[in-house]
Amino acid sequence: MISAFALDSKSGAMQLLNQQDAKGADPCYIINDNKNVITAAYSGGSISVFGKESDGGITPAKQVILHKGKSINTQRQESSHVHMVQFSPDKKFVLANDLGTDKIYIYKYNPNAEAKILEIKDSISVKAGSGPRHLTFSKDGKYAYLLQELDGGLTVFRYKKGTLKKIQETQVVDTDFKGQIGAADIHISPNGKFVYATNRGTANTISCFEIQKDGHLKLVETSATLGKGPRNFVIDPTGKFLLIAHQYSNDVVIFKIDSTTGKLTDSGKRIELCAPVCLVFTKM
Repeated sequence: MISAFALDSKSGAMQLLNQQDAKGADPCYIINDNKNVITAAYSGGSISVFGKESDGGITPAKQVILHKGKSINTQRQESSHVHMVQFSPDKKFVLANDLGTDKIYIYKYNPNAEAKILEIKDSISVKAGSGPRHLTFSKDGKYAYLLQELDGGLTVFRYKKGTLKKIQETQVVDTDFKGQIGAADIHISPNGKFVYATNRGTANTISCFEIQKDGHLKLVETSATLGKGPRNFVIDPTGKFLLIAHQYSNDVVIFKIDSTTGKLTDSGKRIELCAPVCLVFTKM
């Protein structure tokens, strides 16, 4: 199900407005603008588009796109698994990462259309068996950084008008790493200088990369997240703190960010929560 809530900005209280069928099994990612709400369904291998009501509620699905295909990892890539949808910086396109097919799908976005809100423009293949999970764009919108869950790869693309061109491949694990890989989340610091990416599995680490003038990445450090299952993290709007949600150790660990080097230090502060998997800052 996809649910819409009204948020009281003063008290933080939430009120359910309505719910709609997700039209895909295991919806795992959601984005929205003034017109539409768009979701990715992992097990369903699908993307669903919902309209927005004037009160913030959502309409039944206006469009459902089903991906088909598979890749070389027979356990994890037996079929399509759409893991993320993301607007391009100019909001003219929607990009969808498909872990199951090792592809990024690029859709032209028609926000005011009644049915064909998303129209396929292109698909970009990445390394077989890598499992594209999440991506983020540079602050100037010229580069996209893609994190691959299954092999810990981090691919850099030059982005322009709905096209991606690969310019670098690096990774969040050492070349001789023998443990289980589970790369998870990726974000850019508010000052636009650093990319951070987490790796779950047996590593439980976060890597910091400095963004070079040409968009390439240079590794600064890889450090322990001080918990188990760092599935998601968020950087506070001031850029001073990075909060990591640990799904399996049931806590949020708060790190201080050095704005000059990008390096993290433990603040000593913790938030105890049951299996946190997503953190979001909102304006109050």
